[in-house]
Amino acid sequence: MSAEENPRDGDFELVTLRNGSRAVRHLGHGEVMHPSVGPWKEALGLYVEQPRLAERLSQPGPPLVIHDVGLGAATNAVAALTCARELGAARQRSLEVVSFEVDLAPLRLALADAAGFAFLQPFREAAETLMRDGVWEEDGLRWRLHLGNAVPFLDGALPVADLVYFDPFSPASNPEMWTEGVLARVRRHCREDGEGALLLTYSAATPTRVTLLLAGFFVGAGASTGTKGETTVASTRRESLVAPLGTRWVERWTRSSSRAPHGAELTPEIEARVRAHPQWR
Repeated sequence: MSAEENPRDGDFELVTLRNGSRAVRHLGHGEVMHPSVGPWKEALGLYVEQPRLAERLSQPGPPLVIHDVGLGAATNAVAALTCARELGAARQRSLEVVSFEVDLAPLRLALADAAGFAFLQPFREAAETLMRDGVWEEDGLRWRLHLGNAVPFLDGALPVADLVYFDPFSPASNPEMWTEGVLARVRRHCREDGEGALLLTYSAATPTRVTLLLAGFFVGAGASTGTKGETTVASTRRESLVAPLGTRWVERWTRSSSRAPHGAELTPEIEARVRAHPQWR
């Protein structure tokens, strides 16, 4: 492909997937955002349909808060905002999306490719306002941006999250975002009452699930997407998981060659913490 077909911005470029969808690729490590099925289909399946977002917004209650960790090209955030806007009069709750991102190049690239990222166009003005001012609002919808390293923001005050879209680059490419320390910070801002909070992520790797358990979540299998047979859903309440991990998972973990959490060695103390997790009671 020519440079015109693969426009670049900083460390990122646009690419066309085998199914014809446009996506963003990191030039350094080569990882593609939402590979295989394409950005929009994955965002709707994992981050809108799986947590029953429309149903949640159709029930009376306080504002529903999403922590969008890894804004990227804004696909997940816009999927949630689109769901809320399309509900119209049926929506009974306002929606607040709090996005975290270190680099706005992917979003700039996606907005510049109106045909390839047509799903962003209804929120083009919102995204441009977000990048410029750090916040965008319309009736019942609010979108905020925390630009920079997420950890200082996670150490500060945030609205309590009902849903967490945990979508940074993979542990291989972005290891510092997948540690127990970061996920424990994410956990501290999650809702405890009612249904609790759900964290949704594309990774089904054993170290990811171990790290989520150590960070204080209950962990379960999530919906499939593309070539992934399953993803991961974590929660502050075990009862909110459709498919919680059970003792069979612990048995497989015992035999696994990838037993350690991300960013740490497996020690007897860590192993004891996993085995003592209230998930297995």
